[in-house]
Amino acid sequence: MNISNHEQSQPVFKRLKTVCVPLMGATALTASSVPTVSRLLTELLDTLHDIRSSGYSLNEPTIKYVFFPIYTLLNRNDSTAIPDQLLEKTFAVLNSLCEDWWWYLDLNDWDQLFMLCGSVIGGIGTKGKEKERADETKEAAAHCLLTLLRSRDNVDGPLTPNQVQSRMKMFVEHTQTPTLIPIIGQTLNSILLATECHSLSLQRSMLDLLFILLSKYFPDDLIVSVLPGVVSTTCKLCLGAPGNKGWAKGAVVEDSLRVMQEVISRSIGDEPCIEAGAVLSVENIEELVDLVSERSPKEPAQEERKYGTSRTPSWLNVTSSQLLIAMKSLSTLIKHPSPSALTALAEFSAHVLRTTPTTLPQTQPLLLSYLLALSNSELPSVSKKATELLLDLLSASSKARHSLIRTLMRITRDNLIALPALLPSQADAKVEHVAGIIEAICRLANTNNSLSPIASEIGKLLGPSGGVEKWGWSLLSVLELVDPPVTVTRTSTAQMMLENDPEASAWLPFPQPMLRNVSSTTTHDSLVRMFHALGRAAGDSGLSAVEWFVNMGQSGKDFKAVTGMWCACRLLEGISNVSLFEDPSTSLRIARSKRLEKLGRGLVKSVALLWDNINEDSSDTPLEGMSDKHVEVPITVQHVKGMVQLHDTLQITRGTPIGTRTTSQPMLHNALSLQLISVAAGILESRFAPLFIYSLYPILHSLVSPFSFLSETALRALTFVTVCTSYASPANLLLSNFDYVLDSVSRRLSRQWLDVDATKVLAVMIRLVGSDIVERAGDVVEECFDRLDEYHGYEIVVEGLVEILGEVMKVIQLEEMSKQSKDETPPLRQRQADQQKFDTLFEWLAHRHESTTEDAREDYGPAPRKAWGEDSPSNKDKGKQPENVPEVMPDEETSLTSSQALTKQIVQRSMYFLTHESTGIRARILNLLSSSVPVLSESALMPSIHSAWPFILHRLADTEVFVVSAAAGLVEALVTTMGDLMFRRVWDDVWPRFRSMLSRLETADKTNTLSRRVRGGVGTESVYTHSHRLYRSIIKTMTAALKGVDPQDSSNWEVIVAFRRFLHSEAAEELQQCAQKLYIAAGTVNADAVWLALTATSGQLTSTSTRFLHESQWDIVQNVALILGELDSQDI
Repeated sequence: MNISNHEQSQPVFKRLKTVCVPLMGATALTASSVPTVSRLLTELLDTLHDIRSSGYSLNEPTIKYVFFPIYTLLNRNDSTAIPDQLLEKTFAVLNSLCEDWWWYLDLNDWDQLFMLCGSVIGGIGTKGKEKERADETKEAAAHCLLTLLRSRDNVDGPLTPNQVQSRMKMFVEHTQTPTLIPIIGQTLNSILLATECHSLSLQRSMLDLLFILLSKYFPDDLIVSVLPGVVSTTCKLCLGAPGNKGWAKGAVVEDSLRVMQEVISRSIGDEPCIEAGAVLSVENIEELVDLVSERSPKEPAQEERKYGTSRTPSWLNVTSSQLLIAMKSLSTLIKHPSPSALTALAEFSAHVLRTTPTTLPQTQPLLLSYLLALSNSELPSVSKKATELLLDLLSASSKARHSLIRTLMRITRDNLIALPALLPSQADAKVEHVAGIIEAICRLANTNNSLSPIASEIGKLLGPSGGVEKWGWSLLSVLELVDPPVTVTRTSTAQMMLENDPEASAWLPFPQPMLRNVSSTTTHDSLVRMFHALGRAAGDSGLSAVEWFVNMGQSGKDFKAVTGMWCACRLLEGISNVSLFEDPSTSLRIARSKRLEKLGRGLVKSVALLWDNINEDSSDTPLEGMSDKHVEVPITVQHVKGMVQLHDTLQITRGTPIGTRTTSQPMLHNALSLQLISVAAGILESRFAPLFIYSLYPILHSLVSPFSFLSETALRALTFVTVCTSYASPANLLLSNFDYVLDSVSRRLSRQWLDVDATKVLAVMIRLVGSDIVERAGDVVEECFDRLDEYHGYEIVVEGLVEILGEVMKVIQLEEMSKQSKDETPPLRQRQADQQKFDTLFEWLAHRHESTTEDAREDYGPAPRKAWGEDSPSNKDKGKQPENVPEVMPDEETSLTSSQALTKQIVQRSMYFLTHESTGIRARILNLLSSSVPVLSESALMPSIHSAWPFILHRLADTEVFVVSAAAGLVEALVTTMGDLMFRRVWDDVWPRFRSMLSRLETADKTNTLSRRVRGGVGTESVYTHSHRLYRSIIKTMTAALKGVDPQDSSNWEVIVAFRRFLHSEAAEELQQCAQKLYIAAGTVNADAVWLALTATSGQLTSTSTRFLHESQWDIVQNVALILGELDSQDI
């Protein structure tokens, strides 16, 4: 703001005069006057700052008045004699003056100031002597020169806009005169040398000077001459000094790239080169006619300059190749940590691409790769800026649009071809870069609808005529997946998780295998994103590539086939916009084409057929559709880890060459097939329901796999399909499609087609569906017994079918138990105390001869009480009886429910397997019978038990402990449920076997490694061993027998003595509690015997006649006190 006037200039002049007059008197520098001059220059500088901050602009007379002592100081003293500190302050004063002086400055003064600043920056003293100044001094001179050269507007000055432009043009034309060109060239050289300093502020000032000089003041032909030097220097600045560790500063990189893009666009851009005739431009019909008719283009007249360089085709060829080398050196900047540097690189690449599409076509792939890589940056500001620049370059108004689109497609194809060569070298960084470039190109096609040519070209690349065989086959040869760590379990973790909560449908990501030639997770993820992006950009045109990869995958199970399935799945995810890495319930539902849905249906059917040939080994089968040249192509690069073992005789040469691996990977193949089924479910959604007949069996078959990776994949697939088809839970899905699974299992248990895992599939389905399957369990049972009749000699098949029956029984048991009242308990015979018995006897003896009226009412059975014919029902009380109540005969059996009838059928037809040669099947049958006991009534169950009773007793003497434990569990269930029908059998048939069994177990525990290692230890450390379960069943069985019937005193005493060791405090807590209940039940029969045995055993009774009962190694005092206290509380 110019507010200077005559009245205001006087106070300002007086303030400046008080400093300028003493400064004028001290211009002759001596050792004693230097501090004074330094102080005066500081005061002058402060005064100028105060004046400028007040809004006052100095007029020309005042400026010249202040400049005179500065001029005298510089003129009277040799430049080498002026200290750096004084010179720095001098330039600071000149910088402040030039802010207002530029409006009045004549050319001579401008030249002097320009040369003064340039000499200090270049370290040139009087008479050409070199005088290297300090960085601070050079920086002050640079600021002064910046003020002198920068562009102005009319906001802060006294001139009009036209006058400002004319004055600026005058200075520019003056610098391009022959006399000043050497000076400006020398200044440029000095600035380039000064940029190599270590001061960040000085570097930035010099780079600002470079930009102003090259953009405003250098003539067109001279800038061609300085192009190599400027590009070389700025490239060094971008990459950092050779001795410095780490990256160059982001601000330095930003300023250097700005200078470089300016010098490139002005020297070798399309406009100056077309104007000079170095290249031809065809933008209209007239220029096209001239080009076709081979007329020589009109060459504009160029003024010959001494230091200039003409733009010619030969110069353009040489310079473009040198620039390409220089730009390649900037590739490391992609990883620069500073956002400003990355943004500057993006702007540099976009500016050069925009201004040099004709002159530098060979740099387009390189610069586009920079922009594409930066669009994948983790920094949002950088990626957003790079994407905006790419979209601007590819917009319809851009002249470089068509050439850039062709370049992008060439980059895509070249990178796909180069990827197989990079993977075997395990260069993760290069692989990640290449995959990121392809992903960025595909993302551009999806970002803007105006870039449909890119999408169509990618569609052609993945289409039937795109040559997927060329790069796809090479990719299959090197993109090998690694088998995950094998964890074999009888019941997989995924199956147990699903069985624990079959109603849950929480989504979890699919487990993903790793690649053999890729060590980092980020590189693996970049490859996945690349395939997703390719599929998303190609759309339905990419389905041809999916079909090709699927065909390769279905033709075998070697690593190439597995890789083919993986590539097909990733491509299909991108085409359909269905991701196995995202929750399908939150993904956006989009419309799919009929072609895509048709492929999804065919894919499910063809993939499901792989489980039909699950047992066939196809690893050595050649791939279908593969030409002979593909079969004979060896893997040229093989990365081998570890050491090669030498021959025993130290033969260095290998006798046989290392062949290619042909290892089959069926687990990975099946897991990836399940992923394809899941993607197809995401495509079809509710229309996937008709395909359950094909897809459910493969999923359930994999769910019961002993390999954790495959079973976990199956669990994720079942959950994914459940969500996509809008079922509430996997259990609901399986229940709704139960017939499909049963049909699949039935077909795989035929004589023509036997799959031993089919029984596991049906068993796990029953466990998942739960009680809802009871209504349909009849079909399952019929199917199982039909197959048992056919395969009764095949142990593994019989065991699987019996397992299915056991699962059905468990479900029926839970269903029936839920119907029963929780308060309903089996009646127990109430015992009376001895005193009550005697009281009753004495009462009867006292009144035994008395006649009572009750004898007349004594019931003598169905004998007539009155004459025949009296009180006929036809004459009395007609209509009082309900008409619809059926008459129940006393011997008529109560009708069974459907579940009970089914259970009775299972029990009757399972008895024959109690004598099966397989111990596992015998144990399963016994457990199945135990599950049926709470379901059936006495009349329905006991006939079968009676007929099989000898076999059940024989199982108590089985050679395997787990079979004996299962038999004891059946006896326990029968005794506790059936009551009076079993009590006498226990005492007559079971107890003698239990007594000898306890003796043998006590002896075996002394040598068992699982036994408790304490003094007098009883049983095993774990409560999950078969011996522990056997102990528990024996104790509970005898407890129920004691409650049900009064045993003989000898048998009662045997029981009391036999189970004392289970009261030991070191026994398992569960066994102690069971033993306490047993002795309380024995106490109701004979409390004295219990008291005698327990007190003698614990040492509380010390009679010589009971000494044989004492066991010092058992600590049973606490349990004895609890038992006797309970008996006392019952007055027994």
